[in-house]
Amino acid sequence: MVAQKITIEPVTRIEGHAKVTIRMNEDGTVDHAYMHVNEFRGFEKFCEGRMVFEMPLITPRICGICPVSHHLASAKAGDDAFGAPPPRPASLLRELMHMGQVVQSHGMHFFELAGPDLLLGFDADPAVRNAIGLLQANPELTIKAVNLRKWGQEIIAILGGRRIHPSFAVPGGVNKALSKEDREKILSGYDDAIKTIQTGIAIYTDWAEKNIEDINKFGVFKTGYFGLVKPGNTLELYDGEIRLVSSEGKELEKFNPHDYLQYIAEHVENWSYLKFPYYKKLGYPGGVYRVGPLGRCNASDRIATPLADAELKKFKALNGGKPVENTLHYHTARLIETLYAAENVKVLLDDPDIHSKDILNTCRDPKPQGIGVIEAPRGTLIHNYWVKDNGQIERVNLIVSTGHNNWSMCEAVDSVAKTYITGPEIHEGLLNRVEAAIRAHDPCLSCSTHAIGQMPMIVEMIDHTGNLVQTITRE
Repeated sequence: MVAQKITIEPVTRIEGHAKVTIRMNEDGTVDHAYMHVNEFRGFEKFCEGRMVFEMPLITPRICGICPVSHHLASAKAGDDAFGAPPPRPASLLRELMHMGQVVQSHGMHFFELAGPDLLLGFDADPAVRNAIGLLQANPELTIKAVNLRKWGQEIIAILGGRRIHPSFAVPGGVNKALSKEDREKILSGYDDAIKTIQTGIAIYTDWAEKNIEDINKFGVFKTGYFGLVKPGNTLELYDGEIRLVSSEGKELEKFNPHDYLQYIAEHVENWSYLKFPYYKKLGYPGGVYRVGPLGRCNASDRIATPLADAELKKFKALNGGKPVENTLHYHTARLIETLYAAENVKVLLDDPDIHSKDILNTCRDPKPQGIGVIEAPRGTLIHNYWVKDNGQIERVNLIVSTGHNNWSMCEAVDSVAKTYITGPEIHEGLLNRVEAAIRAHDPCLSCSTHAIGQMPMIVEMIDHTGNLVQTITRE
């Protein structure tokens, strides 16, 4: 008997809710696989009427994984709307908090979310293919991974008062200077963080060498690549220009983030609540691109810190200097960025302005809109607020990282399903590979849509006559 349709719901080890439907041919091959984002997006609408200065505390509630990214992007939009660029020390402190966010988010994804697939195997028993299974298999590594995330979270907590939903950045700057004692506390974890990240790089490099056949057929396709850069096309995570390169590595655009609407449009499909952004000049789907670690490393030519820059050179060599197209190399790029963020923590802490108390610009030159752009761990995050003269918001537009990557995730799901599901016998490990195609992007679906609730996983196998053959459920 042949399944006509397989449903995976929800996709696991990601933030938020999605499902996959796989439509089968009678010979057991895949006709098409779809990723559905079944959360409803409403955050933009219920922010209307709020005051600009409230937004850095409201928008972090979009997500408990990405609160720092929304907090800082929102504050940057507030800077713009109030015409109040922050003093340099405030920008350094914001960037320091952002580095903590990148370390804790990327570290958690590689070790706790993607790690079970890579270290225990795509076909491992789901009962052990999780963080607890990793702890049992390699307790020393797991503890190091937990401590890496803890270090990133401590940076956030020291600056913002708490690890989740911090109160720190305000339009025009920040509300707290960094003490010498807190600087030393952060620095005390630096060496261990670097060693743990380098261990992760070594683990993934070894895994990639042993699994090169999978890497070369697992969601490999051409797109553009998109991310912030500084002069010299240097990787940038906090503030810079947006660079878009083609699938061949040719620069298509480099532009001020304030001009994003001149270059980006959004396509809508009737089977997903999540929109599909694309580069206007090439249309849809010709203008689709990828963001996040893979997008940024492909769009950048160098990294400002030595250890990460050396790893970027190795990354660039993977495809002969052309953009790296393999979905599983999101993990390679993610680890490179984690190393950069950790190195950059020390660079920022060594800056002579890091202890300055000149942290707030109270001047006001209001503008009709404010735009704040930052590279969240998952990719380019855009906050755009249209504002009345009294500072009240009339309209909000958020384009989040996961939205930019929507087409890429859908394409990866379809590609991986067609590559691995090739006959009537379908086992859980094959379905896990389809999930892993989404998981590699580290999506944050709450950011992209925002909803409440938890859904079970139900896989239904139906034969070609429409009869239910088997149902597998997961609470």
